[in-house]
Amino acid sequence: MDPQYSIWERIVNLIPMIRDELWAALYDHIPVWSIVITDSIITIGFIVSVIFTLVIGLIWLERRLLAWFQLRPGPNRNGPFGLLQPVADAIKFLFKEVIEVRYGQRWLLWLSPILLFFSVFMAFAVIPIGWGSENAPWGSKGALADLDIGVLYLVAIGSVGVVGVLVGGWGSRNKWSLLGSMRAVAQMVSYEIPMVLSVVGVILIVGSMNIGEIVGKQGLPFIFLQPLGFFLYFISAIAELNRTPMDQVEAESELTTGYFTEYSGMWFATFFLAEYINAFVVSCITATVFLGGWKPWPFPDNWLPGGIILLIKAIMVFAFIIWMRATLPRIRIDQIMAFAWKFLIPIALINVFVTAGEVLIWDAIWPDGEIFPYWFAAINIPLSIALVVVWSKLFFKLGGGRVDVRSLWSGYSQRDAVNSKASFST
Repeated sequence: MDPQYSIWERIVNLIPMIRDELWAALYDHIPVWSIVITDSIITIGFIVSVIFTLVIGLIWLERRLLAWFQLRPGPNRNGPFGLLQPVADAIKFLFKEVIEVRYGQRWLLWLSPILLFFSVFMAFAVIPIGWGSENAPWGSKGALADLDIGVLYLVAIGSVGVVGVLVGGWGSRNKWSLLGSMRAVAQMVSYEIPMVLSVVGVILIVGSMNIGEIVGKQGLPFIFLQPLGFFLYFISAIAELNRTPMDQVEAESELTTGYFTEYSGMWFATFFLAEYINAFVVSCITATVFLGGWKPWPFPDNWLPGGIILLIKAIMVFAFIIWMRATLPRIRIDQIMAFAWKFLIPIALINVFVTAGEVLIWDAIWPDGEIFPYWFAAINIPLSIALVVVWSKLFFKLGGGRVDVRSLWSGYSQRDAVNSKASFST
């Protein structure tokens, strides 16, 4: 028993505390490898069951919110308020025929959704849902794996999904799917750079890549101390998720889902589920790194279990993603790529240098300070707004990534289908 925790504190953090206290008690009586294997099996089973249940709820939530935004009823027949509609869709996919491509590479077709699922589920290993117990033999901070390089782990494991996308397009033996997968990889790799740079500011403030320590140092959520970092991460995550307005990778109305055009039945449903789980992972990471994670700010301490608080924040982020889908139009692929390289990356580098300067000032004035001064928020918020506005004007003045086709139009005539003198200008 940890005397510094009250009974109520143990109740609201019940799951991580029970797990840590149980294995700490058995640590000296059974082999360590058996503890690790048993703990992993139980935790993975728990995570999979909870995540699949949440995904059903998220699918229902998105359909209901989109219906609300678009002034239509939405699913309301199967179950109360249409809650069983995702279950009915899942049963329908189970009985649909899986049509295989005649000349496709079957083992690559199977490997693609497996890689996507692997990268998505592995991210939950380092997301804390409470403070855990200091008596745990592995020094738990409420996560399945308390890694000192947790941020680097998330970046690395998220990159595995890029391989799954490329494998899916290549295994289809379809030029359309292959081009879709190459475009998807180009977009995902491009937005990985500003996504990583957006978190560097948080790492500089905390002085660690441990996710538990990042949550612990958020007396004030980092969305106030790093507003530009939050903006960069969220926009990059939207592009990584292939969500509107940056869903040109799939664009169901135009490209028939791009790299997984040849997938049907449960194969298609697997991609569909992986996409929703990935959206929930991004929502959890956003809530953990920038919104205080499982800490109850701005509510009183210990008013709900840490996992429930994190879930509420993640659902709020997911709802905002749906709001963007219902509001913003789709962007062309050339504009998407230009936005990453010409807009996000430069201001991400500026944010890193500004944050590094603030950390140096903080260390010089308060060398023994543990919590980053809150008054830096009064500087960073207006500075971020000014930087985005100024850089936006410069970005759009330079064309905003648009391709000028007026010269091509001027070269065409009604009689000639092709004009050799026509040229493109960017």
